[in-house]
Amino acid sequence: MNRRILTLMVALVPIVAFGVLLAVVTVPFVSLGPGPTFNTLGDFDGKPVVDIEGTETKPTSGNLNMTTVSQRDELTLGQALTLWMSGSEQLIPRDLVYPPDKSRDEVDKANDADFKQSESSAEYAALNYLKYAKAVTVENVADSGPSKGILQTGDAIDAVNGTPVSNLDEFTALLKKTKAGEDIVLDYRRKNAPAGVATITLGSNPDRDYGYLGVSVLDAPWAPFKIDFNLANIGGPSAGLMFSLAVVDKLTTGDLNDAKFIAGTGTISNDGEVGPIGGITHKMEAAHDAGATVFLVPSDNCDEAKSGSIDGLELVKVGTLTGAIDALHAVSAGGEPPRC
Repeated sequence: MNRRILTLMVALVPIVAFGVLLAVVTVPFVSLGPGPTFNTLGDFDGKPVVDIEGTETKPTSGNLNMTTVSQRDELTLGQALTLWMSGSEQLIPRDLVYPPDKSRDEVDKANDADFKQSESSAEYAALNYLKYAKAVTVENVADSGPSKGILQTGDAIDAVNGTPVSNLDEFTALLKKTKAGEDIVLDYRRKNAPAGVATITLGSNPDRDYGYLGVSVLDAPWAPFKIDFNLANIGGPSAGLMFSLAVVDKLTTGDLNDAKFIAGTGTISNDGEVGPIGGITHKMEAAHDAGATVFLVPSDNCDEAKSGSIDGLELVKVGTLTGAIDALHAVSAGGEPPRC
């Protein structure tokens, strides 16, 4: 064999080997980057993102966009290098996203549960802002409990065995006087339906020495109409603030956003506290690319947000739902909202 050809073949071996490594070998990193945004005042898959049935809603316009972070897993070495060199993607150790002691399915289910909880909290926060009175509200009905098929999530319990209850403490005190096997009579209100009376035979539970109803309840503002959130497969709790703003906007006169393109992020508690989230700079980039000019930033994320500030995107600091609404009113009026 010609020595020159042999030398060339020997030289090509490490190049081919490196190419195989780039294409085949996976790395223990996850890529994070700007994800899709969704207008909470608009539609998704033919349904309103925030759908309110059973009461009059007000016309809205413009955008109140929730933002997301895209996530890519099982990257090859070549893909990881390409994403890293793009400058818009962040590589983080995979263990930070998928802890070694949990399966991917467990992590995904936890994220989905957080998202569902953010929907409930968004509803409660909005109704609380709108001054709806609190009631003993059914948060969950156990699949195999005695209330299955009788009570529903969102029902308000008004009386136990004829005794009115106005808060969780009063309800629990009456329930503690019962025993397994005993019938209990509940007066309740249901959204978009007439009030009702239910008789339920209590079960037993090893965690308590009184009757088991098979529901979890909480003190929460209650309205007679139904609020549904029609976004699926968006994990995590960070949509809470924008969901709440959309509910308030649809139930009050005038546009919160003055028909502007507003985007934002933030968890929300039942009483309207806005909490920090991850991936703030990626969400800002996604908002800017979608056309937003104002971005609502949780107070605790402000320092990080300022480090990735983008020309043309105004960063407005929010700590509560009320503060966010006040800030939007200031933006609409040409005033000075709190800034990061």
